[in-house]
Amino acid sequence: MVLLVIDAQSGITNEKLGFFNRFISNVEKLISVARQNNVEVIYVRHDDGDGAALHRGNPEFEVYSGFAPRENEKIFDKTVNSPFRDSGLLQYLRENGVRTVIAAGLQTDYCMDAAVKCGFEHGFRMIVPEYCNSTFDNEFMTAEETYRYYNNFMWKNRYAECVTMDEALGLIERG
Repeated sequence: MVLLVIDAQSGITNEKLGFFNRFISNVEKLISVARQNNVEVIYVRHDDGDGAALHRGNPEFEVYSGFAPRENEKIFDKTVNSPFRDSGLLQYLRENGVRTVIAAGLQTDYCMDAAVKCGFEHGFRMIVPEYCNSTFDNEFMTAEETYRYYNNFMWKNRYAECVTMDEALGLIERG
């Protein structure tokens, strides 16, 4: 089992996210409990390429300070929505016998969606704890509507187990 923190980067982890404080609090708790229980925490960062804020070398590219990786924790960089494509993550998880991925991060309707679906397609048991992913309002849906659509309809019982925080923390504590 690993905790995969997806694209929680400084440039997009801000108060414009839906339910920002709850998201921050829940992900901080997941990271803390994972570390206390020797569950590996792995980070993924999205690189939009030259000239973009989310590009290597820019402060916005780095992991949000509240979730900062420790020196020994792995970081995989990607240029597409799926963290499993051409980042080295898939090979790393397979080489280490990982079967369960707890996914948290940004954005619900972009890279989180790709991570959940692609992780499922690659045979991983995908776990999505409540309010551990978020996004921004868009012209079609509010952040809350987007969250509910993916967590309560699209992913749940199809691609992932969408669980309460207590259930997720229990899984981590049991290893």
